[in-house]
Amino acid sequence: MNNLVTLPVLLPLATGILLLLLHGRVRAQRLISLLSALGALGLALYLTRVVWTDGIQVVQAGGWAAPYGITLAVDLFSGMMLVLASIIELATLVFLMRDSQLEQERVFLYPVLQFQMVGINLSFVTGDLFNLFVAFEVLLMASYYLLTAGGKPGQLREGFKYLVINSVASTLFLATIALLYGVTGTLNMADAARKVAALAGEPIVTLIAISFLIVFGLKGALFPLYFWLPRSYYHAPPGIAALFAGMLTKVGIYALVRVFTLIFIHDPGFTHTLILAIAGLTMLLGVLGAISQMDVKAILSYHIISQVGYMVKGLGIYTPLALAGTVFYIAHHIIVKAALFLIAGIIVRITGTTDLKRFSGLLASHPGLGLTFLATGLSLAGIPPFSGFFSKFVLLRAGVEAGTWGIVAVSLVVSLLTLFSMIKIYSRGFWGEATGELRPIPRLAYAQVMAPVLLLLTLSVGMGLGAGRFMEFALATAEQLMRPEAYIEAVLGR
Repeated sequence: MNNLVTLPVLLPLATGILLLLLHGRVRAQRLISLLSALGALGLALYLTRVVWTDGIQVVQAGGWAAPYGITLAVDLFSGMMLVLASIIELATLVFLMRDSQLEQERVFLYPVLQFQMVGINLSFVTGDLFNLFVAFEVLLMASYYLLTAGGKPGQLREGFKYLVINSVASTLFLATIALLYGVTGTLNMADAARKVAALAGEPIVTLIAISFLIVFGLKGALFPLYFWLPRSYYHAPPGIAALFAGMLTKVGIYALVRVFTLIFIHDPGFTHTLILAIAGLTMLLGVLGAISQMDVKAILSYHIISQVGYMVKGLGIYTPLALAGTVFYIAHHIIVKAALFLIAGIIVRITGTTDLKRFSGLLASHPGLGLTFLATGLSLAGIPPFSGFFSKFVLLRAGVEAGTWGIVAVSLVVSLLTLFSMIKIYSRGFWGEATGELRPIPRLAYAQVMAPVLLLLTLSVGMGLGAGRFMEFALATAEQLMRPEAYIEAVLGR
């Protein structure tokens, strides 16, 4: 049973290799990619159910006992992330099969997507920090290619910046790993947690914790390290931008939550309070950047930054309810943000632009698209009955119970400004008299690009209407995170 833990990594790896052998055979690549994504989703759901019923699942590669071998582990948090990654992969694939150019599909689009999923999934299941570094490098190498697919000047410019910034982050990550190894003699996260606990109060431990915060803050786009994100995601091809917006920054946030609920929990009065302050600044400055923009993709890109602040807010408060809110909000945001970027891609397909000064009145010609955007935007802003309302409500309640009134006030202001920016897109882009040149889309093609958006919106509504059931899962996940000894015992077996 435990060997199932390896399959979320091995399945996309095998699929990517097979797709390389089918180079140029686009239809075969499409079919195999879809089957692989469906298989990955079924596997992730089953694995998460096993964790729910039987506890944390661990496999020691090669039979080497931890901490000496390669450890792969799945708890409720990583299982949820595997499920969400598979959903976004499936939605992206369906969209790209209609929206991408045939030439891009011929030049390794689908194999590279699979290799990126290898990196993403390995990030969620690895039990040691060096393999987390390897996972980041795999997904980043794939993302460099996907970001510049098409070879437009803006893509190449932002791709180069993305490469340089992430190279710096990777260098710092590797140096931090080396420093931790020098202090503890291990890179296994469960073993490191025990050894760091024995060194509680040592200044070097706090230094290492801050260094990890910088690394994952850069990868997750936290204040003040978010400067690379808006333009990079703005220039990414539409379907690829949805995958990036849904998953890439969340890999950094996952790593941040994992490390600061497992290893660096010796001084939460300093580390987690610092995280809470960073969360507030990230939320506020991200939303201010969003409301200053007049382009749909630019607004959505800045909102990624703002919404990341909500996720980290729960980690900063560091109570079971707050972490449950973080889990709920991560799931909500991944689904809704990917849907909004897919909608932006459809807008580009129809109007040739996402600049709100160059088109308006899409509601008349495409009412389904307009109403779908309105519902998805309201979910992002936190309006019931969508998932955004309940995830924000849990975080607000956690903040009130913890007495963190400053972050509660910031959260409310940011929600109002988020609603304002969504209304701005709707009123300028969809409402009013139709302006701009519209490009006709065949009915079948329009249905295909709308299908993944409607799927994601349905999931958001389902998470809202079924908030009680999902909250049960989120609370169980938070309990696992707040009890790191369960993870440690599952990995080390003692």
